[in-house]
Amino acid sequence: MSNQRFTPEFKDEAVRQVIERSYSVAEVSERLGVSAHSLYKWVKASKPDDSDQRASELLQAKSEVLKLRAQLRRTEEERDILKKAARYFAQQPE
Repeated sequence: MSNQRFTPEFKDEAVRQVIERSYSVAEVSERLGVSAHSLYKWVKASKPDDSDQRASELLQAKSEVLKLRAQLRRTEEERDILKKAARYFAQQPE
C-alpha cells in the first residue's frame, strides 16, 4: 500500500478527465499512476449530494398538493352553490 498523497488540484484534474472528457477510469488511473479504486472514490466524492435537491422537490410537491386541494375544495363549493341555484330557479314559475 502506498501512502502517496495527491493535491486537491491533481484530484480535480483526474476527476475532470473522467467526467468532462469522458475518459475511462482505467485509462486515467493508468496514465496518472493512481489506483482505479482511488479514482472511483474521487469521482464519487465530486458528485453533489442530491438529498437537498430531493428534499426541496418533495417540499415543492407537497406545497403544490395543498394548493390543489384548496383549489378543488373551492371549486366543489362553487359547484354546490350552482346546483342549489339551478334547483331554485327550476322551481320558479315563469
